[in-house]
Amino acid sequence: MSGLLMTGTSSDAGKSALVTGLCRVAARRGIDVVPFKSQNMSNNSMVCPDGAEIGRAQYLQATAAGVVPEARMNPVLLKPGTDRRSFIVLMGSPAGELDAGEYATGRRRLAEAAFDAYADLAARHELVLCEGAGSPAEINLRSGDYVNMGLARRFTLPTVIIGDIDRGGVLACLYGTWALLEEADRALLRGYVINKFRGDASILDPGLDEIDRRTGMRDYGVLPWLPDVWIDGEDSLRVDRWARDEDPGRSALHVAVVRLPRISNATDVEALAAEPGVDVQVTDDPRVAERADLLVLPGSRAAVDDLAWLAGRGLGEVVVRRHAQGRPVLGICGGYEMLAEQLDDGVESRSGLVPGLGLLPVRVLFDDDKTVRVATHDHRGTAVTGYEIHHGRCRIDGGEPFLDGVRSANTWGTMLHGFLENDDFRRALLSEVAALTGSGWSPDERADGYAQRRERMIETLADAMTEHLDVDALLALAKESAR
Repeated sequence: MSGLLMTGTSSDAGKSALVTGLCRVAARRGIDVVPFKSQNMSNNSMVCPDGAEIGRAQYLQATAAGVVPEARMNPVLLKPGTDRRSFIVLMGSPAGELDAGEYATGRRRLAEAAFDAYADLAARHELVLCEGAGSPAEINLRSGDYVNMGLARRFTLPTVIIGDIDRGGVLACLYGTWALLEEADRALLRGYVINKFRGDASILDPGLDEIDRRTGMRDYGVLPWLPDVWIDGEDSLRVDRWARDEDPGRSALHVAVVRLPRISNATDVEALAAEPGVDVQVTDDPRVAERADLLVLPGSRAAVDDLAWLAGRGLGEVVVRRHAQGRPVLGICGGYEMLAEQLDDGVESRSGLVPGLGLLPVRVLFDDDKTVRVATHDHRGTAVTGYEIHHGRCRIDGGEPFLDGVRSANTWGTMLHGFLENDDFRRALLSEVAALTGSGWSPDERADGYAQRRERMIETLADAMTEHLDVDALLALAKESAR
């Protein structure tokens, strides 16, 4: 067994992407590889075949590795409900809450669960590729850390730092990360990777030579900016990482996705953005929401709180007006709950009975028992597969069935995540939106489906890493942990 930790100078430095790519590189070579991340703090999650809930990035990494996703790959998932409280998912199942004041000191049981999960994976597989969180230089959290150097120290994992040059100051970030670590942690740092570079990489050589000289770390390569690769991340720094530069054309179908403060599973709309001619904009601007062909209310980890935010931003009025005008609105999970007549929430916001927007004939009761499952629903003779993650129980009284939810006029609501990844269903829904709004858009039947596009992105990433990084040295480095 062997392991390697890929950590970063910051959030969104590229940890998820590089672990995904290296999983594919290793799998191509016949290595029995699995991904691992001790703890995610994210509202982007997936449901494994056995019903366990894990971070979406680890699910994708498992796909890249060619293995079945499981809870041990992400044993601790913290889902922020407010700025000071997160819901705990431990080994794939709900396990209470964690307050901000407990973050540095109250995680001992979570750490032991994470260490046990790593040990189990390492005993069953040839290689475990670990993703860190945030930055190991967050020394204020070091005493309770089990995701970055705490994990590395526990299992003597060689560690590589990923630096995001697109943000600027990458040399200072690399050196500062090394300098802030205590000596025993620093001893496990083997090298670094520069990510998201645009231009001639040779211009970096003098700076990288100096980093090598000062720190003793090795340069494992410079990965260029890959505009067509938007691998799922854990955080909300970019919920629109699919954004394209090209003009989608005059016949484009325009989709506005509301950027909720507690947005959850925003990755649902990636499949829309991958469709040729569909322009997807994530926004909190009522004017953009007003003029879009389709307005999407995505998932939320705090539906009642985000419903109040909608009202405060004037977006609630936009949604109600669109419904009255017969202009398409789609609510997904928490967004669906907001469209209901009434929400009774004693779990997430603990607000009790709250009026919804009243656009769908639904009443929602939040239950302590959380529904987490893979599900398939019939829609007009087509089987549509997705997954559910919710506390809300919906009582529907009228309307037209829509997956597990309901349609009223041209407003749709469903609890199902991932349903837009079903190519035939997605294209049929968008075609209906285009017909309703008078758009000239129609699906390009020659275009790749969502799964094919995702697979191509993984392959593109693995190819780029093979070309620009010393992947042989990285995979050999992992063997150090087995000595």
